[in-house]
Formats: sequence, C-alpha cells, structure tokens
Amino acid sequence: MRDGRVLLIANPAAQSGNGAQAAHIAHDLLVQWLGEDAVDFELTTGPNHAEELAAVPAGTYGTVLALGGDGLAHEVVNGLMGLPAGARPCFGLIPVGSGNDFARTLGMSDCVPDAIVQFLDARIEAFDIGCCNGVFFDETLSFGLDAAIALDTIERRKRTGKQGTPLYLASGIDQLLHHRDTFQVTAVLDGGRRIQGPVHQFAVQIGPTYGGGFLICPEADPTDGLFDICYADAPMNLFEATYKFLRAKDGHHTRFKDLHFERAKAIELSFDRRPPCQIDGEPLIADGYRITMEPRALEVLRAASAQI
Repeated sequence: MRDGRVLLIANPAAQSGNGAQAAHIAHDLLVQWLGEDAVDFELTTGPNHAEELAAVPAGTYGTVLALGGDGLAHEVVNGLMGLPAGARPCFGLIPVGSGNDFARTLGMSDCVPDAIVQFLDARIEAFDIGCCNGVFFDETLSFGLDAAIALDTIERRKRTGKQGTPLYLASGIDQLLHHRDTFQVTAVLDGGRRIQGPVHQFAVQIGPTYGGGFLICPEADPTDGLFDICYADAPMNLFEATYKFLRAKDGHHTRFKDLHFERAKAIELSFDRRPPCQIDGEPLIADGYRITMEPRALEVLRAASAQI
C-alpha cells in the first residue's frame, strides 16, 4: 500500500445487508494494524455517493479502499478517474458482493480478515481503465445476452437471496430460454477493422471474467493497454447457446467457430436497436458507444499471490 492515510468506503447494503457488519470488521482490523489516526471510514448512503467520496483533494489520502461489490468498485474508480492523473490515490478493494469480478482480477479473498491481510501486503500495479461515453470501467462492458443476464441478477438477487455463480447461472438459463435476442452490430476497431453482422452478445473486457467468475476472455491482461473482445454470431439454437454458456464458466468456449476474439485500443459500436448494456454490472443506455482505453491509468493494490 502507498504511504499516507487510508479512506475506507463501504457499502452497508452489499450482500443483502451483510456489508455493514463486514465494514465494521474491516475498519477495526485496519485500526489495529495501522492506528486510528491512519484510517477514515465512510458508509455510502445511496447511488453515486461512493464516487463523490472518492473524489478527494490531492494529498488527502494515499489509498482509497472500497468494501463492497463490483458496483461500489465502479463508483470509486469513476471518482478517482475524475482526479488529475498525478493526484489519484491508490485503489484497493475488499470484495463483499455477489459477482466480485474485479476482486478476482486483483486476487482478493472474499473472507474479510484474509482480504485485509492481503491488502496490507499487496503490491502496487498500474491497471488499464476503460471509458465508454465518458463513464469509466475497470473490468467489463457488454451488450446483448450477457448484459441482460448481468442486469437481471440485480432483481433476482433481491428476490431469491442467491449470490455468486448460482445467481448468474439461474439468470443465464432464464435469459437463454426467454430472451435470446439478435442484434445487428457495426464495430470499428482502432479506426480500421470493421465487424458487421448479427450477434447475440458483444463483450469488451479489461479483466478476464464477468458474471461472477465466467472466464469470458481468458487471455485478458489488465496491464497490456488493450481491450479483449468476445462476440457470438447469431443465430444460435437453444442447445448450442446453453452449452457454450456453461462452457464459458471455466473458459472452455474459445474453440467454437461462432465465438470470436479480438483485441483493440479503441472501439466504435452501434446496433440496429438498443441492446441491453452493462458496465461493471451497472446499466448504461445510449444510441452509440465510443470506447477508449486509458492505459495504466490507475494504481491498484493487487494481492501478492495474484498472477501477474
């Protein structure tokens, strides 16, 4: 971790209310290790509050530590990216959410005491950050079927209490059965290569996973300055779509000829009609999408045991 004080920003509503207890445990452990004067503690009160809290004056904190899920991480990253490059505190994450995909990329444990130990021993790395229509993202941006699955989990989690992989599998099967829509995409990669045609989904990744650990782009590297892209040709029958969806859980889908993988630094996207769209698990509504890379734009704390 970087020298200086730590700001702990926690979402008390994470994991159906478990975030409040987890936040106090994390705060107490940080105070034990670092001292009371070294840690400030803020609980979010609603949407976008974490973004406001993270946009701190230069020099106030060495590290901003988020405790919550991918949505909280997304807000904090947007707050930090709103600061000048030289004024951004280092970013850390204690995962207390349903998907925790960015935490997987960081190698962070979902056990709060273990994650605190990892945080204290973590190495600092400069990570790529994506930007779509002025909104920053740290892990995933997707359109079509997979975005519909991600957005469906928000309501499904409230209704069923499911978390993690079981939540995304249940939503995925439901979407495959009832909402396997086709969208005509036009994509321009790095101002040159064009992709056109019918697709079921189009994913733009910085890290390798989305949807609570689905290894959609196994080779994605958050430090290489490139987006990893996966898209699925349409049409695809129910059996094919379901089989490939399940194979994607462990990254065993890459050999199928109707799934395509590309890399790019910039992407211009348009569709014949608005597809479902998620950005780090949050909805994004637009008529067109300009996606640009901010290479190594944010210093993050990555577990010492995480793969480089």
